[in-house]
Amino acid sequence: MFKKGTAIYSILTGNCPKCQEESMYTFKNPYNLGNTLKINERCSKCNTKYRLEPSFFYGAMYVSYAVGIAFAVAAYVISNLIFQANLQITFISIVVTLVVFMPIIMRLSRNIWINFFIHYDKETFKK
Repeated sequence: MFKKGTAIYSILTGNCPKCQEESMYTFKNPYNLGNTLKINERCSKCNTKYRLEPSFFYGAMYVSYAVGIAFAVAAYVISNLIFQANLQITFISIVVTLVVFMPIIMRLSRNIWINFFIHYDKETFKK
């Protein structure tokens, strides 16, 4: 399911969606906050251009909302339903979760967005 050649692999690793050989990001660590969204212009292996148009990643904002909701729901389930925390503690845990995971949420949303438009090329890049 998470093998190379699947969209899930590209989304979770941040690798090029076409060849899945190298990271799209200049810095692997998403918590390098000044460079969280710094993306390479092209893949050095398959020459895929990551910015298909000047404002390409604006669409990732919509995906980011959905991914953020998923993280917030997970924080709610863990704090309120599993640990039986009160409403204030649950709210604080949701806010802390969203703040702590924001770099990951931003990268995941970009990875999901680009995988809508660029797919793994099975013929060219055999496993």
